[in-house]
Amino acid sequence: MLRPVLIALMLFAGPVWAAERVVAPGDGTLAAAIATAAPGDVLRLAPGTHRGPVVLEKPLTLDGGGQATLDGGGQGSVITIIGEGAVVRGLVIQGSGSEHGTIDSGVQIKSTAKGALIENNRLIGNLYGVDAHGGRDCIVRGNLIEGRRDRRVNDRGNGVYVWNAPGLVVQDNVIDWGRDGIFVSISRKATFIGNRFTNLRFAVHYMYAHDSTISGNVSVGNGLGFALMYSERLQVHDNISLADRAHGLMLNYANNSDIQGNLVRGSEKCLFIYNANRNIIADNRFEGCDIGIHFTAGSERNAITGNAFVANRTQVKYVGTRDVEWSVEGRGNYWSDHPAFDLNGDGIADSPFRPNDLMDHILWSQPAAALLTGAPVVQLVRWSQSSFPATLPGGVVDSAPLMTPRTIPVRPDDAAAESAALAARAAQGTEHEQFDPLTAH
Repeated sequence: MLRPVLIALMLFAGPVWAAERVVAPGDGTLAAAIATAAPGDVLRLAPGTHRGPVVLEKPLTLDGGGQATLDGGGQGSVITIIGEGAVVRGLVIQGSGSEHGTIDSGVQIKSTAKGALIENNRLIGNLYGVDAHGGRDCIVRGNLIEGRRDRRVNDRGNGVYVWNAPGLVVQDNVIDWGRDGIFVSISRKATFIGNRFTNLRFAVHYMYAHDSTISGNVSVGNGLGFALMYSERLQVHDNISLADRAHGLMLNYANNSDIQGNLVRGSEKCLFIYNANRNIIADNRFEGCDIGIHFTAGSERNAITGNAFVANRTQVKYVGTRDVEWSVEGRGNYWSDHPAFDLNGDGIADSPFRPNDLMDHILWSQPAAALLTGAPVVQLVRWSQSSFPATLPGGVVDSAPLMTPRTIPVRPDDAAAESAALAARAAQGTEHEQFDPLTAH
């Protein structure tokens, strides 16, 4: 019986021997404590400034209790995690280096750092906030990540930079300033939920990242909200984009995905679909944009139903020679400019709706023709097409328009931030730096 007991003791020795230690602030004290700590130990950092950089090669917990600062002194990443099971909690993390080549970060998670937990920290002024670079099943949760302001936007780092980090969860973070809030390049099975993004180029910039979820996030006043590119099987639910300048939501080569329950308001384009195929785009609200949906470049076999198109200057921009049906199983979309009747009270309008006509096609392909918009001949063409639909050249057709729009509530603090962003945009006017979101990577 002695041998099984000894084996059990050996298996559980780590947790039994784990200890808590208080680490005083100063130069080298934290590095020394890490070097002598046993796996599983909790290092509680006393209030004050502790000096980095430091490296975690074993499963340790650094806990600042919300009162300790870890300063990297402008060299490399402040915390580099190499071992499994590390926890970084309750710290102010600042003072990373400034090199993009080494991705100098507040916290850098290496490929061997499985199961790292980064939570309830304040990462202030680092080039990158958190770099999840190959680590599996890591969590970045409840942090304030405030990036650089001292460089051009494209020369700053990202709040969370993700490369090949399967199973990553980024949840309930506030990401302000820097370049992109979350930038993903080549990963899978990630979850981005409940984050808030402000003062960024893109809130979420997403490329070659499959089988992932983007849900319950809020983007306010950024250059672009959610840019989802070259990815398959995404779940994009219940996100909010308010006053994002270029696009609220962009699908570029994003296929076989569900885009449902999102609100986009006040962008140049609420939704830009570029060569994106076989997606479900349902029960979203697109409101107050210059263009509700710009639908182009061979996007095929998308199911578009239950959406509300409200007070967009142009509801749909689509130039094509054939009709594209935007209703599914007798349920279409709501159009605020459709003068509809519902005599049988089933919630479906009695007449189909075409959001564009021949003159729209001419104006999009020949912008100079805009000078003729008010001419009697233009009004005659539009009247003729409304009276004789067979003369229409092809385009979007909604055979079962809805009578009632989908409503999506906005929290008062987000609405106030939206108003401030719109006011700032108006003050900047046409001198604001423009960019092409398809090439600005």
